[in-house]
Formats: sequence, structure tokens, C-alpha cells
Amino acid sequence: QSGYFSSMFSGSWKESSMNVIELEIPDQNIDVEALQVAFGSLYRDDVLINPSRVVALLAAACMLQLDGLIQQCGETMKETITAQTVCGYYNSAGTYGLDSVKKKCLEWLLNNLMTHQSVGLFKELSINLMKQLISSSNLFVLQVEMDVYTALKKWMFLQLVPSWNGSFKQVLTEADTWFAERRREFGGNVSFLESAQGSAFLPVFAHLRLQYIISDLASARIVERDALLPSEWLSSVYKQQWFAMLRAEQDNDIGPQEINKEELEGNSMRCGRKLAKDGDYCWRWTGFNFGLDLLVTYTNRYIIFKRNTLNQPCSSSVSLQPRRSIAFRLRLASFDCSGKMICSRTTGYQILSLEKDQEQIVMNLDSRLLTFPLYICCNFLYTSPEKRADS
Repeated sequence: QSGYFSSMFSGSWKESSMNVIELEIPDQNIDVEALQVAFGSLYRDDVLINPSRVVALLAAACMLQLDGLIQQCGETMKETITAQTVCGYYNSAGTYGLDSVKKKCLEWLLNNLMTHQSVGLFKELSINLMKQLISSSNLFVLQVEMDVYTALKKWMFLQLVPSWNGSFKQVLTEADTWFAERRREFGGNVSFLESAQGSAFLPVFAHLRLQYIISDLASARIVERDALLPSEWLSSVYKQQWFAMLRAEQDNDIGPQEINKEELEGNSMRCGRKLAKDGDYCWRWTGFNFGLDLLVTYTNRYIIFKRNTLNQPCSSSVSLQPRRSIAFRLRLASFDCSGKMICSRTTGYQILSLEKDQEQIVMNLDSRLLTFPLYICCNFLYTSPEKRADS
């Protein structure tokens, strides 16, 4: 049953002729209890796996080459992913070659990073793993991109000051204070990410979609005040947004005309909402959206997009072109208390062309699939990809 012992006893190794064999255990994850369970699995069909012991048991099963037990450990891990276990499972799955577990952990984090934040989780999330999450178009962003920036600021603080052990509600205040002290030390000459302490985090922050942060005045002021980001990044995105505005106003840019998946996945606006219970909801994500004011409504189990030009007041310039187009993807999901997905729906990537004040149903929800709370996540692209200022 065990490839480890099969090889040891059937070959020309010295152990094949010994009565007593002393095993060397090279893996520090393996302890006596894990070995007892692993050896016990040779003599019984079913093994009861305690989730708190699954990593140690997986390590022992891999050393002894017990394929059936390895598979059982993997299934247990996939069924017990929580905020407390996800990082440990992800790292162990990478060490012991369980790609399906690693994928499941990544999916959990993409779905729950914005809603299951904690001091412990943010301390455990490595730079490489956080980079994967922030760069993904599948990240469930609640509410807007600025909230991703705020989460990264908290995470970076906890990575740099791992001894801090207050409540998560205090993290942002503590982080702002700590980074303010660093600004005074630098004298305003360099951003934090360009410093020796911050440079390791540059690849993560580089995947923020800054064009959707600086389009809101309050958010832009916070980013400027924090001085975490290199000034060249901000100068570039300000220029990009200015050209986008000019195209919408003067160059008759009516929005995307075809699906460009690479552009959508890399540059779309990510935003989302939590629907705590059934009812009527209507919202707009604020900020200058290139002359297109889009209202999103959830009512009677329909999700509706409406282009607003004349009917409701808008805080920014609105295009009066006869037709405007957006590329979008709408995803909807519900989760249990541990973050495990119960059900989900998606529109896939689509192009929607709207006349003035026209509304369009984009999803009709089957009541049998609905479990509240419900999370809605949208990806929007308002400008024509081939005309981007940075292309």
C-alpha cells in the first residue's frame, strides 16, 4: 500500500534485511500523532481526519506515499477552508503538490478577501499571494477600488509590524499614524513604496486600478496625503484620465464596440455591493466615468442598468450622445458564514448599448437560487480600448 515501504523492502537497500528500522523524518510538519494515523490507515478503510491535524497528516501521507490518504486530506482541506485555515492550506498545498486545493484556496480568497478581513489573515497573506489576488479581475471588490487600496494599506502595515495585536477596527488608524511617521522621516522627498522598507510591496500596489480611485475627489486627496505611491504613477494616471475625458467630450467616443477580454480583465472598473435581504436597491458608483452616468437597480429579482442623462441629477459631466456603449460582466453570489459559495450566476462579458435614459435588464434571478445576503460584483469598461491614451 505504501510506495515508501515498497521501495525500501523490495530493492537492494540495507533496510530490506533489517529486523528493526529507524526512520528519519525530514519534514518538521510530521509528528508522532500524524504518523500513528498514517500507519493506522494501512489497516482500515476509513480514517477520521481532524481538520486541525490535516496538514501534519498530509505531510506524513506524502512521505509514506499513501495516495488514498493524500486524496482524503485534500478533500478535507477543500471542505474546511476558512479565514483561519486558507493561508496554511494554500502553502501546504503548494508544498505537497495538491493543485486542486491550492486553486480552491485562491478562489476562496478572491471571493472573500474584502469581507473576511482580519489581523490574523492579513499577517499570513504573503506578498506573492496578495499580488495574485489584487491583479485578478475575479476579485470580488466591495465597494470600489478605493476599498482595495485601503485594504492594501492595512495589510502592508501588518506585514511590516507583525507584533501589532489590536482589533481590526483599529488597524487603519494605526496604519495611518505609522505611515505618517515614515513621511516625516523621509521629508516628503520619496514615496513609501520607493523606500527600502516599502520597495518589496511595489509589485502588489502596481496592480491597483488607479484610474478608478483618482476619479473621486475624497479618494484622490487621501492617496495624495498618504504618499505611499510613486508620484510618477499618479502623474501618468491623471494624464490618462484627462485624455479619456477629452475623448468622451470632443472625439465622439461612444465606448467599446467589441469584447476585448484582455482589456476588460486588466483595466475594467471593479465594484460591488452586498444585498442583506430581498427588496429594492438602486445605486451608482461615484466618480467621473467618462461622461456616462450608470444607475444599477435590483428590484423584483431583476438587475437593471440605466443610462442617466436628463432624469436625475449627477455630480459630474454627462454625455448627451444619442448612444453610448459599455463592456461589462456582472457576477452574483451568496456564501455561507465560512465564505463557502452556495450559489452563483454570471452574465459573462457583454457589450451593452444604451440610448438616453434607456434602461436594460441584464439579469433575471431565479428565486430558487437566491440565498441572502447576496453579493453583486461588476466589471465595467466605459472607453474604447483601442483609443486609450497610454496605448
